[in-house]
Amino acid sequence: MNETLEKKRLRERPDNRGWKKWGPYLSERQWGTVREDYSVYGDSWQYFSHDQARSRAYRWGEDGIGGLSDNKQHICFAFSFWNYKDPILKERLFGLTGAEGNHGEDVKELYYYLDSTPTHSYMKMLYKYPIAEYPYEKLLEEGRNRSKHDKEFEILDTGVFDKGNYFDIYIEYAKADENDILIKLTAHNRSKKAAKLAILPTLWFRNTWSWGYISHPKKPMLTGIADSQVEIDHELFDKYKLYLEGADELLFTENETNMKRVFGKKNKSPYVKDAFNQYVVEGDKKVVNKNDIGTKMAGLYEKEIPAGGNVEIRLRLSEDTNLSMPFQTYDALFEAAQRNADDFYTEVQKDIASEEQKKIQRQAFAGMMWCKQFYYYNIKQWADGDPEMPFDFYGRNFERNSTWKHAYMHNILSMPDKWEYPWFAAWDLAFHTVTLAKIDADFAKRQLAVVLREYYMHPNGQIPAYEWNFSDVNPPVHAWATWKVYEIDKKQNGGKGDIKFLERIFHKLLLNFTWWVNQKDEAGNNIFGGGFLGLDNIGVFDRNAQLPNMTLQQADATGWMAIFTLNMLRISLEIALERPVYQDMASKFFEHFLHIAAAINNKMEEGNMGLWDEQDQFYYDKLNTPDGKTIFLKIRSLVGLIPLCAVEVIHEDLLEKLPEFKVRLEWVLKNRPDLASLISRWHEPGKGETHLLSLLRGHRMKMVLKRLFDEDEFLSDYGIRSLSKFHEENPYDFHLNGEDLTVRYTPAESDLSIMGGNSNWRGPIWFPLNYLIIDALHKYSQYYGDDYEVEYPTGTGEITTISESAYAISARLIKIFERNAKGIRPSLTQNKHYDREEYFKDYYLFYEYFNGDNGSGCGAAHQTGWTGLIADLIEEVNTGK
Repeated sequence: MNETLEKKRLRERPDNRGWKKWGPYLSERQWGTVREDYSVYGDSWQYFSHDQARSRAYRWGEDGIGGLSDNKQHICFAFSFWNYKDPILKERLFGLTGAEGNHGEDVKELYYYLDSTPTHSYMKMLYKYPIAEYPYEKLLEEGRNRSKHDKEFEILDTGVFDKGNYFDIYIEYAKADENDILIKLTAHNRSKKAAKLAILPTLWFRNTWSWGYISHPKKPMLTGIADSQVEIDHELFDKYKLYLEGADELLFTENETNMKRVFGKKNKSPYVKDAFNQYVVEGDKKVVNKNDIGTKMAGLYEKEIPAGGNVEIRLRLSEDTNLSMPFQTYDALFEAAQRNADDFYTEVQKDIASEEQKKIQRQAFAGMMWCKQFYYYNIKQWADGDPEMPFDFYGRNFERNSTWKHAYMHNILSMPDKWEYPWFAAWDLAFHTVTLAKIDADFAKRQLAVVLREYYMHPNGQIPAYEWNFSDVNPPVHAWATWKVYEIDKKQNGGKGDIKFLERIFHKLLLNFTWWVNQKDEAGNNIFGGGFLGLDNIGVFDRNAQLPNMTLQQADATGWMAIFTLNMLRISLEIALERPVYQDMASKFFEHFLHIAAAINNKMEEGNMGLWDEQDQFYYDKLNTPDGKTIFLKIRSLVGLIPLCAVEVIHEDLLEKLPEFKVRLEWVLKNRPDLASLISRWHEPGKGETHLLSLLRGHRMKMVLKRLFDEDEFLSDYGIRSLSKFHEENPYDFHLNGEDLTVRYTPAESDLSIMGGNSNWRGPIWFPLNYLIIDALHKYSQYYGDDYEVEYPTGTGEITTISESAYAISARLIKIFERNAKGIRPSLTQNKHYDREEYFKDYYLFYEYFNGDNGSGCGAAHQTGWTGLIADLIEEVNTGK
């Protein structure tokens, strides 16, 4: 990559300081999270509601629309709006809780992340705000009245955006320097009538002073000067100022709970968190501090925007507190930041020919950048309660994450979605890093390292899963991601790999590997369990449930462990090139992989421990019952495809450089032919003198690929389905403890409530598993070359190579976002606005998953996290790498 200005800034330091100190680190929803829940029975959604959020100070984080903060979220900035019709100020995005939505939690707003560089030197997003009254009650009513079998009722379905009756509000940030941030808002009236809009750029401090601790003894202060400047005084910062151009007035209050409204108690001060709502919407002029001081302030801009017209407001947040003319060179500085962003992405996208694919990829990267968030969670403090609390805290009858008292999270993390999932999820994060590494490898490496640190990882070696239950089990994909990120970084650095990073991660992964072996291989036979493993409702019953005296042995868990083992083998070999002692670790993982291969590849028969069904030629889970019988759970799903992904290619020249490992390897293959015969033929080198380690041998691989490439089973027009379409006409029925259970192909939203019901793995297309399968196919191709031919799609008579089939699947996934011959983007067929209207048609949404039949988006609409892998696929298809 050529040395653009943005690339130089990235090289200056690898951490989240310097040019990364300020970024989009606010959440979009802090209310309804586990961290803010101090209820007795752990009802997070009900305890701290959206209705309370405007009035109640948060304990662990802050939220806002299009927000910005420092890297520890002490100083926060975001925008609020009022259309002169809504019952409340629009200070944060609205959505339904897990209980209110017919398919779980669901944000009910329209917004798009349009651009961001890795250092956030330039950022842009779009928020669409109705001119008519926002339909809070209608959205709640429809959510209550609809069943799991009904579609979600979305904001566009209410009609408030019809006939252009809305504002398009563009929020942009451009850095003139590390601590000098230009802020611009442009509001367009898309309707045919003039409309009024109140705009409140809001600056405040995260409340660190109300909880009885002495770590921050001095309360910070904001001080207004002449309706155009605000002095920012915080003990952890040098002086800053916020400069406001043309504000009608400045409003000041405190970021303190309105005790009277929330708890029915007397307020210590008349100035509370919801003052601006009362001032602007209710017209109460007494609620703001006329001395222009406080810990929360807003500039008030009251505008009437003509039909089809727009207004622009400009602000500047800077450590230069002596700017006499802060807006004199503003436009030139802003344009320079935009040019630098364009230069950076021009270099990133130099091999991509399609302008549409460039737009898709750049918005995908933008979503990844905007979904960074400051995540703060000290579990011991949270569990015990604070020395001073503004409410009566009675302790917890249900104490979530009670075995994780060591955990103390205080970092910038990549979130799946800052509204629907404003908390890290371990396996989501691993997939994020692969995309993040393409534009900021240092950030990707830090993300992998942080969740393995001693203040995240449990002392027993378990990686915390996600906020609602750290003890849940996510697939062990960290080693896979570590190797992928290492390779990307090595390529970007001209072939020089970061061995220190690899070694640091390896030791922590070793702890996690040991935890898996000790905890999830119950019988000690190398067949693993693990529970739902992130695949929610993919099983016939909740795989997290404790079945009395029964043991579930899982093809996916065993496949994941085979993948984990091979990744650890490959990492140890790489380190061994500089530190030969690691050859011993490589030998350990080589042999462990052989034992897993021996176990899983046994025939799936009564009394056997294997998970390969010879009749169906597929891998399945099985359930061992108390009476010694075995129930074979013959569901054709991703569970049976995961073993296909356990593949690694070892080059002969690497073995020659590691003689101790090569000697041990050859001894095992010679003296344990029973194990050697279970993996692909080692002594027959493939393309370029390579050797293949994989769970699947020639015939079995052909049979699994036959199903994978079958359009009547897994292969959709838009990628690989999570459940075979075979089960549409042939549902799998199961009887357990007096209950009849069924798995049926369900291509879109879930129609049942296993694991909350807000995601579905019984048919839809999920990017992370598709990416993993494609990655595996490319590895097979490295070994077999063009000599190994497959029929793709199955039954068509078309013969191709493994590599070509992998690229073809990538192309189907990309097609989800591209316009087809009818001018329609499959992912956005839910509403006519998306593809037919001028001010919608150029923007993309990156959904959590996609309909297995038509490619339309489902679930969280901004989960660019692992759906951001589309950026990688676009690069790979265009470069062939």
